[in-house]
Amino acid sequence: MTRLQELQQNLDEINSRIQNACAAAGRDLSEVTLIAVSKTWPAADIRLLHELGIRDFGESRDQEAFEKVAALADLEIKWHFIGQVQTNKLNHIAQYAHYVHALDRAKAITGLNEAAAKHNRQINALLQISLDGDISRGGVAIESAMELSDLISSLPSLDFAGVMAVAPLNMEPDMAFSRLEEIARTIRNTYPAAKIVSAGMSNDLEAAVNNGATHLRIGSALLGNRE
Repeated sequence: MTRLQELQQNLDEINSRIQNACAAAGRDLSEVTLIAVSKTWPAADIRLLHELGIRDFGESRDQEAFEKVAALADLEIKWHFIGQVQTNKLNHIAQYAHYVHALDRAKAITGLNEAAAKHNRQINALLQISLDGDISRGGVAIESAMELSDLISSLPSLDFAGVMAVAPLNMEPDMAFSRLEEIARTIRNTYPAAKIVSAGMSNDLEAAVNNGATHLRIGSALLGNRE
């Protein structure tokens, strides 16, 4: 089996799971975007997935992403930076990312705005929420979410696009994503344009779709297990 055939088979399985999850939740398939998490995989795989119709790709290591963006400059791609945002990498990230998912600190948010302005770019910013309150693993505490939402919305080079979360290991995915959906709804009451709910990975996408996820971050089920 060629790599293209392997990726096609994996993509068919993922699309089938998403379709079934949408049907079970009474949602339209068009409401859900698949982000192929391509970190650690070569640019050649991204090129093949692009051939298969995927346009959204997620990277979490700045240097690796920067090199892939350069290698794939001829393709129409939306780049999602999904890793923890280090302030010393913001100038780099602001040059290629269309979406930055894991914003959870004021310093990173204001730094990204300054870097985006410097490169004359407008970036979609997502606020990462800590669903169990353990902010050591990334994400802002729920009680501080509105304060950082206000900050993102006030900055000229950032478009507040929505929220992102990872289901904590100590919480059932359905409960975790239900909590995220509630927070997302509260934020949308003030900021209606913040429509993205980035949630769900290879092992819990069904729970995410059931609870309003609009963007799924799929890596291993699509590209295979990383070494």
